[in-house]
Amino acid sequence: MEYDQVREVDPAVADALAGELERQERTLAMIASENHASEAVLEAQGSVLTNKYAEGYPESRYYAGCEYADDVEQLAIDRAKELWGADHVNVQPHSGTQANQAVYFAMLDPGDRILSLDLTHGGHLSHGHPANFVGQLYDVEQYEIDPETGYIDYDALRDLAESFDPDVIVSGYSAYPREVEWERIQEAADEVDAYHLADIAHITGLVAAGVHSSPVGVADFVTGSTHKTIRAGRGGIVMCDEEYADAIDKAVFPGGQGGPLMHNVAGKAVGFGEALEPEFTEYAEQVVENAEALGERLAEHGLSLVSDGTDTHLVLVDLRESHPDLTGGDAEDALAAANIVLNANTVPGETRSAFNPSGIRAGTAALTTRGFGTEEMREVADLIYRVVDDHDSEDVIYEVGERVDELCGQYPLYE
Repeated sequence: MEYDQVREVDPAVADALAGELERQERTLAMIASENHASEAVLEAQGSVLTNKYAEGYPESRYYAGCEYADDVEQLAIDRAKELWGADHVNVQPHSGTQANQAVYFAMLDPGDRILSLDLTHGGHLSHGHPANFVGQLYDVEQYEIDPETGYIDYDALRDLAESFDPDVIVSGYSAYPREVEWERIQEAADEVDAYHLADIAHITGLVAAGVHSSPVGVADFVTGSTHKTIRAGRGGIVMCDEEYADAIDKAVFPGGQGGPLMHNVAGKAVGFGEALEPEFTEYAEQVVENAEALGERLAEHGLSLVSDGTDTHLVLVDLRESHPDLTGGDAEDALAAANIVLNANTVPGETRSAFNPSGIRAGTAALTTRGFGTEEMREVADLIYRVVDDHDSEDVIYEVGERVDELCGQYPLYE
């Protein structure tokens, strides 16, 4: 990736792109929502479809000249249906948040009630945080993770649903390391005559590969991101039964956005095609095995894991017991200085500010894409612990950074 054309026109942007490529090559990307797309996906996203407006849907556009845009979008739709087994799929949302927006706009009126997981317990902004449009337009009540076990208390969720009487119950999370019991949440929704929206933004790839249970066919609506564990073009997706298809499509366009980003849809099509190959199941299985190995090794070092482990691609570490004076933000900064990039995160029962919380979240999807296995993940856990345990030592940070550089050289990102 030389960015020759960009450099000829705009050297400043070319320098930034080259710098970002080098940064990704030389760091361990462990932010749980990040992954490394293939060069094929990158090429599709940078294609001439950037130039094409295609308002509407395949075979029903508001502009001429959409025959190839139709082909690409239909490929993305058909492949998504095969991956997740959905009756109806809309691949046009620009993000997971806009996918959620489409469901809310299709099924709710302003002031209707949403029951969702609190952000500090692993939920998402688009599930009802007051700073987000959801919290501003709807009446939101939030359930929590049991701080003692780190698991969802499904009985407490059901009781809260009965007292709050929501119109929608939201499941699916951004910092929950355990498999979700979709059926139990659906039962709670059925008891109060609410819709069930399952947001699988983080686990789209794990669900597609069958290594995590699927809410498709259980929940009324399933939304997600298309660039995390699924490694496709950046954006969002909505899946539902045919009875909701028209309402969802109208809520996406024209309800929530205009012309779709067809170059991103092309990236989705290519990434979905890659995910249909047998190798992707092996990849997803390795993602989970790597997360388990990472978590087990961190626990051996005495770090406390929320729920005592993981079933997914991420581990959530609560630093309060092992390192009571260390905040997640300080740990994040020290690790970043050693080229291990993860994020500070709130934990159930959080006692600090959300801006500098008590935990760190680490994901394994991107490192698995690079080729890391369980042995390498155990070493990465050792490196993380060295920095966390001696985060003020410049010598430790330097030594860990040197080993990170060696690991990145052994597993190049784009050869």
